[in-house]
Amino acid sequence: MTQTRLIELIAPSGYAPDADVATRGVEALEQLGYTVGNREALSRRYLRFAGTDAQRIAEINALAERDHPVPDIILAVRGGYGAVHLLDQLDYEGLHRRLSGTPVAIVGHSDFTAIQLALLAQSHLTTFAGPMLLADFGADPLSEFTLNQFQTVLRSPTHVVEWQGDGASGDVDVSGTLWGGNLAMVCSLIGTRYLPQIEGGVLFVEDVNEPPYRVERMLYQLHQSGILARQRALVLGDFSQYRVSDYDNGYDMIAMIESMRKVVGIPIVTDMPFGHCADKLTLPVGGQARLQTASAQVRLSLTGYPYMAA
Repeated sequence: MTQTRLIELIAPSGYAPDADVATRGVEALEQLGYTVGNREALSRRYLRFAGTDAQRIAEINALAERDHPVPDIILAVRGGYGAVHLLDQLDYEGLHRRLSGTPVAIVGHSDFTAIQLALLAQSHLTTFAGPMLLADFGADPLSEFTLNQFQTVLRSPTHVVEWQGDGASGDVDVSGTLWGGNLAMVCSLIGTRYLPQIEGGVLFVEDVNEPPYRVERMLYQLHQSGILARQRALVLGDFSQYRVSDYDNGYDMIAMIESMRKVVGIPIVTDMPFGHCADKLTLPVGGQARLQTASAQVRLSLTGYPYMAA
């Protein structure tokens, strides 16, 4: 890197359970040329959370204060649970005023999805679904794919990614606002003011430890609430670490997806490399996307997101 960039850590959900992993993550970022701030977040613990609600709320709201330097990147330490506690007390107006129009990248996934969608809905801020300190930068080894995607997206006003899907949706060519994240968190916000009202969007979802029938139940919730009908496509990321029992009787993820394709009325594109997996994309939540498929080949073109000038 040609100049030092500042990454400020935030821990809105679970605490950092392993100091060695946290240290490895910080060192990985430093080796990339970043200065890592707010390391105090790594040592906070209150019950299962990274500090009290008041501490975690203050940590985010401080970013809205005029005397608080705006970092280049705001990076979530981890997911887990607890972000929903903060939503009612975040300074959305102040965060919009302070961060809108700046090149700051707010990055995370999993439980952090709740805050990302709330910021999009209430502060009109585009954030990034992407790697976090512990699971990704603290991984041994750190995924070169994840690192390359992270660095490339945040340095360029446009980005194109390609992967192989299952090819079952035929040829697709749609454009719209890209939004989504963790499926359980998206569904948990239905009926609240924190779920963005996206029309004609491209919705992406992922999850972990959720067997096919439970993923289907959440997709039905999105369908029956009318959300899927307002989208141009549904993109499925990584659904990992689940078990199929004898009682499922062959109703695996493939069967579930095929069943949903008969219901939702929009294209379902599969196998996007994003979620609770080692190799993950960095995706602008609130950016613009063009999704194209030709047989099993998938192409996602991204624009309209904050980036750091060289």
